[in-house]
Amino acid sequence: MDAPSSADLKTADIDLIKRIIPHRYPFLLVDRVVDIDGTKSGVGIKNVTANEPQFTGHFPETPVFPGVYMVEAMAQTAAVIAGVGLDLADKNFGVYFMAMDAVKFRRKVTPGDTLRMKVDTVRGGGKVWKFTGLATVEGEVACECAFTAMMDMPK
Repeated sequence: MDAPSSADLKTADIDLIKRIIPHRYPFLLVDRVVDIDGTKSGVGIKNVTANEPQFTGHFPETPVFPGVYMVEAMAQTAAVIAGVGLDLADKNFGVYFMAMDAVKFRRKVTPGDTLRMKVDTVRGGGKVWKFTGLATVEGEVACECAFTAMMDMPK
């Protein structure tokens, strides 16, 4: 099967993201999702900035974006991919973590970095979905993981 052309891929800006997932500042951890291929895959973008509240305590003298936030950002990216692919904007769509597996952190992420999160659906379509995620900064791997989520579809 041929890879989709860029014309076939979709993008979710911050307004569409907020219409799909319920997260809000300070816990909305994805700014944009690009290259959305149905419910199969997409790339989340998170611009890490120094004024985010986690940096007041993690770690004030040498701010590091928390690893669990990277995994959460990938999960939010996955929810947006599913939401766009299934046309769930404005439909009270919920998604909840069930499991995280094979999580590895490879590089510090600090203010000024742009985190690119490639998320692929391993299994989807029902209530329980499985994904893999790879987060990079300037092409260097920062985090990789597999995770499972329960999709609470609107009735």
